[in-house]
Amino acid sequence: MRRFYTKTALVTGHASGIGAATAALLAAEGAQVVGVDLAQGQDVADPPLWQELAAELANIDIAVVNAGIATAAPIVDLDFADWRRTLSVNLDGAMLSVQAAMRAMIGHGRGGAIVITASIAGLKAEPGTAAYAASKAGAIHLARVAAKEGAPHGIRVNAIAPGGVDTPIWDAMDFFGQMVADLGSRAAATTAMAQMATPLGRWATADEIAAQILFLLSDAAATITGSVLTSDGGYSL
Repeated sequence: MRRFYTKTALVTGHASGIGAATAALLAAEGAQVVGVDLAQGQDVADPPLWQELAAELANIDIAVVNAGIATAAPIVDLDFADWRRTLSVNLDGAMLSVQAAMRAMIGHGRGGAIVITASIAGLKAEPGTAAYAASKAGAIHLARVAAKEGAPHGIRVNAIAPGGVDTPIWDAMDFFGQMVADLGSRAAATTAMAQMATPLGRWATADEIAAQILFLLSDAAATITGSVLTSDGGYSL
């Protein structure tokens, strides 16, 4: 299937995890992918970056706003610098990415489709997730507002809210590192976490989330905008 033949796609955070899987699947289905990533020394929360990229992005048809980082700490222990960095990348960066994509799509007049990678943490409260959860809740509502503003221009905007996904973002979490040490392997830690909280008993793969993102970007979702696709294995039930 080549649903995105002739399309140009922006993917932020394309170097690993969900972003890498989505970029690869878009390319396999015919899209020309423009990637933006911290691994390339690019900060999605830096306004001048988007000014520099304006010409390169002028022809984009679709955008996947995916770049993000995670932190974990109770509010009483949360370092303000960690709070600000998380909100900066996950929410400021999302706004600037959506802004750049919408400006391009309005400019060329063909409309387009945008998906923001949020998280079930933005919908379900859990201790220790304040910075990450607040940033993702903001990203969800950003998608809704952008959908309403984009609709007159033929621009659809949706969010996806994954639950547990087996990506490298977990490896930066101290508690996950401790679980790996206690249980003897990363695979054992991910399995234990999934079985504790997910009715389906497993996490998603990055490829599975990527396929769902491509559905939201595709013509099969032509009347879907301002929605949040929950993909959490039943965690939020």
